[in-house]
Amino acid sequence: MKTSQPTPQLIPRPSGTPHRPAVAAARRVVLKVGTRVLTHTNGRLALARLFAIVEAAAELQGAGREVLVVSSGAVGLGKESLQLDHMPMELHVRQACAAVGQSKLMGLYDSGFSRLGLVCAQVLLSQGDFDDRTRYLNLRSALNALLRRGVIPILNENDVVSTDELAFLDGAKQPVFGDNDQLSALVATKLDAELLVLLTDVDGVYDCDPRHHPDARLRSRVDDPECLVQAAGGPGSAASRGGMRSKVDSAAVAARGGCHAVVASGVRPGVLSQVLMGDDVGTWFPAGPGLAARRRWIAFAVAPRGVLELDAGAVDALQERGASLLAVGVRNVEGEFEAGDVVQLRGPQGLVGRGIVCCDAATARAWSTGQPPAGVRNHHALVHRDHLALENEPRSEPVS
Repeated sequence: MKTSQPTPQLIPRPSGTPHRPAVAAARRVVLKVGTRVLTHTNGRLALARLFAIVEAAAELQGAGREVLVVSSGAVGLGKESLQLDHMPMELHVRQACAAVGQSKLMGLYDSGFSRLGLVCAQVLLSQGDFDDRTRYLNLRSALNALLRRGVIPILNENDVVSTDELAFLDGAKQPVFGDNDQLSALVATKLDAELLVLLTDVDGVYDCDPRHHPDARLRSRVDDPECLVQAAGGPGSAASRGGMRSKVDSAAVAARGGCHAVVASGVRPGVLSQVLMGDDVGTWFPAGPGLAARRRWIAFAVAPRGVLELDAGAVDALQERGASLLAVGVRNVEGEFEAGDVVQLRGPQGLVGRGIVCCDAATARAWSTGQPPAGVRNHHALVHRDHLALENEPRSEPVS
C-alpha cells in the first residue's frame, strides 16, 4: 500500500514579494520532467500533466524567459505502444521501446506547443557529446541558436544507441549521466541557466523517507546536500531509475555550477507556476559562486578516463595553496588514458576533484614511481592548476 505524502505547509508572503527572489528572477530555465510525472501509477500517459508543463513553458516564453525541457517518458510510451505488460529487462527490448516511444513523445510536445504558436526541437544526446570538448561546444552553440530564435529544445538521452541509462542497475558503476536528472544538471550548468526545476511525484526533499516515516518533514532549503545522502534513499520505481537520491545529486551539481535548483511536485496542479514565481514550494538548492566554463566541463561533463591517487601532502597543496599537481604527490595510477584526458583525483579521505592530465597513463606511472622519462624532472606537473576542478576550492592564492 502506498504511503500518502505529507501535505507541505506554505508560508504566507506579502503579495508581489517572492520568498526566493533569485528563483523568481531566473531568465534561463531548465525543466526536467520525470517519468512518474508523465505517467499514472498504472503506467499510462498522464496527458493533462504533460500539457500543463507545455503551458507553463509557454508562459515562461511569453514572459521573456528562455526555457529548455529535459523529458523522460520515451521508454514508457514505447512499452505501451508495443503492448507490453511490464517494463522489459532485456536491453535490446528497452532500446526498441525507446525508438518507438521517442517519436510519440516528441509528437505530443510538438502538438502542445504548436497549438500555442510555439516551435519545439528534438535534441538527442549521448555521453560522447560531452566527452569531446569540440562536440560539446558545438552542442552549446546549437542550443543557444535555438533559444535565440524562440525555439524550446526538448532534450533526452539517445537511448536507442546510448544505453548507459537503460543498462543502469542498482550497484553498477554510474556514468556521468545515466539518467535524465543528471543530464538536466549538465545542460543547466553548461548553458549558464539560472534555474533548474526537477519535477517529480513528491513535494520535494524530506528529512527522511516519507514512504516509511509518516512524520517526515519537507525541507524548504538545502545549503549542504551532503547532509541528505541518507535521507534521499535509493532509486525510484521500475519505470524510473532516477529516484530522490539522483535528484539531490543533480541539484547539488547544478548549485555548485552556479545554477539554482528546485525539486518540486509535477503532479500537484499549479506547483510549477508557484516555483517559477519564487514561492516557498518544493526544496530549494541555492546557487553557489559557480565555476568558470572550462572548469565546469572538467568537473561535470566529461567521464574520467582514470584515477590518480594522491598523498596527503598533495591534497593539502591543491586545496590550501592552489598549487598544480606534481608527480611526486601521486601514489598510484589507475586506468588507461592519454594526454589531454580528464582523470579523477582521490586523496586519503576520498574524492578531491578532477583534472586534465598532461601525459598518458604509462608516463604518469613512471613519473610517480620516481622513474621519469629521460630529460624530465620528477617535480613535473601532471595536472596544471589551470586545468583543475576541485571539490573544495583553494583557500589561498595559487602559488607561482
